[in-house]
Amino acid sequence: MKQKLFRRICQIVLLHACFLPVWAEGTDDLMVRETATATAAATPEATTISTVALTCPDARPGEANQWIAFRKDIRLGEVPQRAVAAIAADSKYWLWINGTLAVFEGSLKRGPNPDDSYFDEVDLAPFLRPGDNRIALLLWYFGKQGFSHKDSGRAQLRFDCPAAGIGSEGWYCRLHPAYGTAQCPPPNYRLPESSISFDARKELAGWQTAPVQEFTPAETVESSLGTLHPRPIPQWKDFGIKKLRFETRKGAGCDTVIARLPHNMQMTPILQVQDPEGGHRIGIETDHAAIGSTENLRAEYITRPGTQTYESLGWLSGQRLILTVPHGARITSLQYRETGYDTVPEGHFSCSDPFYNRFWEKGLRTIYVNARDTFFDCPERERAQWWGDIVVILNECFYTYSASLHALIRKGLWELCDWQKEDGSLYAPVPAGNWSKELPVQSLAAVSRYGIWSYYMNTGDRETVEHCYPAIRKYLDCYTIGPDGLTEYRTAGWNWGDWGENRDMHLLQTTWYCIALDGAIRMALLLDQNEDATRWQERLERVRKALNAVCWTGSAYRHPDYTGDTDDRVQALAVLGGVAGPDQYEALFDTFREKEHASCFMEKYVMEALFAIGHGDYAMERVRRRYDFMVNHPDIDTLFESWEVGVKDWRCGSVNHAWSGAPLAVLPQKMFGLYPLEAGWKRFAACPDPNIFDRCKLDFPTVSGTVAMSLRKKRGHITWDLTVPEGTTAAVSIPWVYAKASVDRTPCSAQEITLGQGRHRIRLKLAE
Repeated sequence: MKQKLFRRICQIVLLHACFLPVWAEGTDDLMVRETATATAAATPEATTISTVALTCPDARPGEANQWIAFRKDIRLGEVPQRAVAAIAADSKYWLWINGTLAVFEGSLKRGPNPDDSYFDEVDLAPFLRPGDNRIALLLWYFGKQGFSHKDSGRAQLRFDCPAAGIGSEGWYCRLHPAYGTAQCPPPNYRLPESSISFDARKELAGWQTAPVQEFTPAETVESSLGTLHPRPIPQWKDFGIKKLRFETRKGAGCDTVIARLPHNMQMTPILQVQDPEGGHRIGIETDHAAIGSTENLRAEYITRPGTQTYESLGWLSGQRLILTVPHGARITSLQYRETGYDTVPEGHFSCSDPFYNRFWEKGLRTIYVNARDTFFDCPERERAQWWGDIVVILNECFYTYSASLHALIRKGLWELCDWQKEDGSLYAPVPAGNWSKELPVQSLAAVSRYGIWSYYMNTGDRETVEHCYPAIRKYLDCYTIGPDGLTEYRTAGWNWGDWGENRDMHLLQTTWYCIALDGAIRMALLLDQNEDATRWQERLERVRKALNAVCWTGSAYRHPDYTGDTDDRVQALAVLGGVAGPDQYEALFDTFREKEHASCFMEKYVMEALFAIGHGDYAMERVRRRYDFMVNHPDIDTLFESWEVGVKDWRCGSVNHAWSGAPLAVLPQKMFGLYPLEAGWKRFAACPDPNIFDRCKLDFPTVSGTVAMSLRKKRGHITWDLTVPEGTTAAVSIPWVYAKASVDRTPCSAQEITLGQGRHRIRLKLAE
């Protein structure tokens, strides 16, 4: 044994002395000029990351869309039990260990605040082996600002794994010569990503494991990534590589290859191509490559001679993959890799109405394809975290997807507040490098009871309320009250209230401010900020009183200076903001039946207001009528940005928009009457409106367990089955219109009862 060990040491010393790499294809033997050595007992698990960054000496300053291949080889005496690497990059990376893909699209877009970045923590141990190990990382530097990313100024990588002896020394790199920018129209300015081109004739074959003979030492520079914050959300879920059927449509000079994807998704296409000559440029896009005159992301691939396979790494979204293939090249196989946020749809809904069943399924798909680095409004045009959109979508999440999605809401709330300007304004979208305008109604929605307070009630995450509260207080104090008792109109960067016409903008701001104050009062009381709570309560009462004195016409709310048609959005917010009282409800109901100016964004609040004033049946009717085209569209499985998309013009908006799925929150909250009364669902309401469907059921995860309810109507009886999770209680409301009621087979005459954990049956009989 000692002789074998001695001979092995001599071999290693000799090879190192001669700087001769040993490489045999199909074997594990690789030794290069620079080899790091580490053992399992070397250093503890990484918890910090150095301030030194790696970059490529050949990187071109100021140039967008650069791809850099990094290599480092290490030798391990034995594999540590855990080897957590802290990895930060501008902008994205792919990591291979010994030729095995360890991370597919690592790093999050910058940043948690205007100066800082996120870093990933990746356990390398499952991919390492005793002896020689090859580390390969492909860095994609956006090199552009966008509505979802702030550029750091240079392509850079920070990689620290003390347990495996990996730091900033001993790395090699080179610009990847095959990557470039596609010749197709560039994507619009909102997107920091570029459309990728890959020239297979310049490919670095096997570079992830081959000797680094054509690489040069990486340059170390002082990082401009700022302070690094741990990645607060999971790495992407990889659904694996799957095959696509496709059709080829012949054309003059080129053919068009079309493949329908199983659903709208975030995916990277994989092409297998035969080309005897090479040099043919294949265009790659989806059916969402443009919205009207707005260009989105595409890709292209330039062939080499022979049979080849290529995966285009910049994800696209759409329902059809479309390739333009010049004559001389031929697609022999098409595949795709779907990736996305690591969550699953654990909320289930069904009813006796096929329309709402379809709505639920399309809403689920819309949520999922709009979640990644952040929540965003749409996955094609901008991928931006607009807070009006996010407030709608976050409330859907609590009834639809597993709790892992809560982390994305938390991340967004912290970013919103940590990007606050010195003057107190909160703006969206953030992160952003080329946008800084405030949309007052969206910022107010974010800090209202529909935004951060709803997040707190559903999760019990007090830390986020504590973190965000100072920013919220500062922002709400930016608003002043005028002599008439209304808020002074805030002239911010973009005074947008909703798509469409007839927007009573001053009242949209004022009513949203009421709802924001309501949320702020709740937060102040939670945090024992009693002076703030008292001050805001007085302000809220003053504004509500002024709205009724100055703006109530007897049938609707209108600002005295507003000249357009009565705005149904304002009426909804007046109900939800506690401005309108029961004496005004019937007049408002007449207005809701006459006016339909709200877009898909604001229709959520109209729907909820109709439930609040006792007309949930009309809310469902109105939603059915307004959403009919998009819900029943046979070829698109997501919900659209506006009512006009596809009706007037397919090009006037996205067919996948976060704000359009609002009924996925309103149905559980208002029709089933299920919502938290204490943070974290420790106590929750169960007060359904049983007159909507003959049959319906819902179950969904909460942080305290699964809540479930089913309702059935039959021969004058209504039966509820309610499941209350362990450690929680349900406050059940029994409508007074029922002559007889029983709970778990025991007669009950009370209108309000409390039920503990377990499954309960409530039977109601209508009065004769």
